[in-house]
Amino acid sequence: MSGAVDDNKKVIQGFLEAVSENRLEDLPRFMAADVVDHNKIIHGEADEPGAAFDGLRQQAEALAPLTVQVDELIGEGDRVVARVTQRGVHSGAHPRMPEPTGRSFAVEAIWIFTLVEGKIAEIRAVSDRLGLFVQLGWPLPRAD
Repeated sequence: MSGAVDDNKKVIQGFLEAVSENRLEDLPRFMAADVVDHNKIIHGEADEPGAAFDGLRQQAEALAPLTVQVDELIGEGDRVVARVTQRGVHSGAHPRMPEPTGRSFAVEAIWIFTLVEGKIAEIRAVSDRLGLFVQLGWPLPRAD
């Protein structure tokens, strides 16, 4: 394993720890200011570079305490894939469900990060949103 790949994995580990510990002020250490979030961390996140910072803040506020447990990290070149388990409680307003349910959840997700000069430049993610909705008691989104 190359030194650059190991360094990139450490960045992702640090990023996920900062999210889990609600140290959102530390995110600029790990994310480029113009990071592109291809899949939107939270419903309604702006479609513009850098919007992931606010998406993470909104998610952390709505689902506190939010933790992201790393189950597996795989690195190759400038990319790191993290298979994670996300846990939290719907304790705050969320764009999809403004009234907190107080219910907890645990869902798996896979995040693919592209790093440039030691910072996250792009985020792609797939998570078990159906599982999230069911566990939190949210109405399922309509397919219009």
